[in-house]
Amino acid sequence: MVERVRGLLRMAEDPSVTDAESQAFTAKAAELMTRHAIAEAEARAQRGEAAESVTRMDFPVSGVGGHGKARVKALAGIAAAYGCQSAVRGNTSANTERTLIIVGTVSALDSLRVLLPSIMTQMEASARLTARNHVSDLREMRNYDRSTLATERNRFYRSFVRAYGYAVAERIREFRTRLREEPSGAAGDDSGTATAEGDTTSRGAELVLRDDVNRVQEDFQQRFPQLRPTRPERTHHRAGARAGYIRGRRAELGVETSVGQNGAHSLAESE
Repeated sequence: MVERVRGLLRMAEDPSVTDAESQAFTAKAAELMTRHAIAEAEARAQRGEAAESVTRMDFPVSGVGGHGKARVKALAGIAAAYGCQSAVRGNTSANTERTLIIVGTVSALDSLRVLLPSIMTQMEASARLTARNHVSDLREMRNYDRSTLATERNRFYRSFVRAYGYAVAERIREFRTRLREEPSGAAGDDSGTATAEGDTTSRGAELVLRDDVNRVQEDFQQRFPQLRPTRPERTHHRAGARAGYIRGRRAELGVETSVGQNGAHSLAESE
């Protein structure tokens, strides 16, 4: 399964594929890992074993000032779509080390550990290209000076990144919602294997996902009982946000997936 996921992500990162194809490969990888995790959880329940543990992952996020904050927003949203909660350390306007601290189940963090770098690569490439084209169009239409164009590019880029992350996570949420509605055992794997009808020992995707979310929330509150909420982002570029959302949503992914809230907070204290 891991090798299949890595193969899909390698294809997603190939510069020769289209943006739609890249997103389709990424979404298929996310679907495969989610179904595998649910099947494992059901198997543990049938064996009478405890649910998998909840832990944390520290994910470094590059970028100075507003660029880094936009990336944190996008990645925290994707983590939230996987049922995780996150805090961020060093999320200031200065050139400081920025770390996204993600709390989730072991399988969810394993998925994010594989997916987030690939999604970052795709998001950054798409944002750079689109922002460059936007500035190029402005340069041809009006006589802007270099400083004005640089400001315009930054505003466009940051709004694009945030909206791209929102759209990708939104699709993941939609896919997970569909999994909740599948019959018990139907989420086992993509080979079509399912538990026997009427098997009362099978927890089903809905129970697995709901239980995971509750356990993650309880663990997160114990780890970080006092957090400052992140400040609202003041920089918003309507065209950049629209372009980022369209890029994040426009491909038919085969899972019809897509992020609601991003769930990020500022880390007010160490554990």
